[in-house]
Amino acid sequence: MNLLIHHFWELTITGLAIGAVYSLVALGYTLVYGVLRLINFAHGDVFMWGSMAAVWVLTAVNAHPAGLAGTVGYLLLATAAAVAVSSTIALLLELFAYRPLRRRNAPPLIALISAIGASYTLSELMGLRDKPFHWLGLDAQMQAYVGRPRENGVMPAFLTNGVVLHIGGYGVQKVDVIVLVGSIVMMVALDQFVRRSRLGRGIRAVAQDPEAAALMGVNRDRVIRITFFIGGAMAGVAGMLYLLKIGATRYNAGFILGVKAFTAAVLGGIGNLRGALLGGFVLGVAENYGSAIVGTQWKDVVAFVLLVVILLFRPTGLLGESLGKARA
Repeated sequence: MNLLIHHFWELTITGLAIGAVYSLVALGYTLVYGVLRLINFAHGDVFMWGSMAAVWVLTAVNAHPAGLAGTVGYLLLATAAAVAVSSTIALLLELFAYRPLRRRNAPPLIALISAIGASYTLSELMGLRDKPFHWLGLDAQMQAYVGRPRENGVMPAFLTNGVVLHIGGYGVQKVDVIVLVGSIVMMVALDQFVRRSRLGRGIRAVAQDPEAAALMGVNRDRVIRITFFIGGAMAGVAGMLYLLKIGATRYNAGFILGVKAFTAAVLGGIGNLRGALLGGFVLGVAENYGSAIVGTQWKDVVAFVLLVVILLFRPTGLLGESLGKARA
């Protein structure tokens, strides 16, 4: 408890930063569940592929400290690569893992099993990425990208960290500010897109009543593809922000983080975009507070105990309104 009292602001700010990453990934779970009533357990691995793409691009351009303009350029380039890869993986998931089942009217349990299988497939493909290049004799040329495939992929140090401002005696780091501001901007943009744009109205219509939406001329398949694309793009941004905060990723990084992001989505009220935002922040801060009180080895336990407690008293989550009932 003394640790929590003496480092309150540090634990709060860093908790909000990692919670922002949870929130961005949770948006993908919420969007897909809102439209399809499907828990896309492979979404954490979509995030992982985006984070690896960012590492590869930064490695390819030999990212290094290069002033404000250079740093911004590296950030934009790596984020674009992460978004492109994650959104592509998300679309491929929808095409091969979910669409055939949907067209056969498969029960939800089958789709859930398919999602779990897709998760392991994506994880192992990344963990075995060195094999095709070994067979082709290209190990040396691709060493920077396929070497030690089951170990950490470390982001090149191109961002010089430092204190931006002080809050309650804690020096808020530049990385924390970038992660928080970047994630909040993306979440607000997505919320406004879903609430005010024509495509957003289509997403809400399909989430609320697919049959009525189809009668009104809404193309359900198109809406589902857009939903997966947007969820993948959010996961790509989360992958880049995660790298900034943690500094490394690995082939199985999406599993635990994906489960926590799903926890954040349920905590806030799965199917609710603003709930995903709130749930991520609450989870990130609660983890830090819990670690300070009972020890870092209990960090994951704290997260899931919090979920159980919230659901015992409010089964619909903190914000229970669904995506389909969101008002413009």
